[in-house]
Amino acid sequence: MTETKHKYTAAVGRRKTSIARVRATQSAKNSFVINDGISIEDYFKNEAQRVIVGESLAVAKLPHNLTITVKVSGGGVNSQAEAIRHALARILILINPELRKDLKKEGFLKRDPRAKERRKFGLKKARKAPQWSKR
Repeated sequence: MTETKHKYTAAVGRRKTSIARVRATQSAKNSFVINDGISIEDYFKNEAQRVIVGESLAVAKLPHNLTITVKVSGGGVNSQAEAIRHALARILILINPELRKDLKKEGFLKRDPRAKERRKFGLKKARKAPQWSKR
C-alpha cells in the first residue's frame, strides 16, 4: 500500500504477454477506467470479456465503492481481461485478507502460465512435423 495525496491499493496481474497495473481507491461511487479514460464498455466490446473482468469483484461482494484505474498492455483483448481479473483479485486480498479463500478456490490468484509454444526449426509448427516419406 502506497501513501500519496490519495490512499490507494495497487497490484499487477499477468496472463500470457499481457500486463495489467491496477489501482483501487475508496470513493463515493463506483467507476472503472482503462488506459487513461476509456470506460470498460468501450474497451471490451464483448460481454464475455466484461464478465471475466468483473468475476473477482463478484466473488468478493464488497459493500464499499471503489474507483478502479487500469493500465493494460500487451497480448490480446481476452488475455488482457484475464490479467485485469488477476490484478483485481490481488487487490481485494490486500483490502480484505478474508477473501483469499474464496478467490483462491475460484482460481483467480494463480497466474495462468499457459502460453503459445515457440516454433522449432525443422518443424512446421511447434510440434507438427512435415509428412514423412520413405523414398
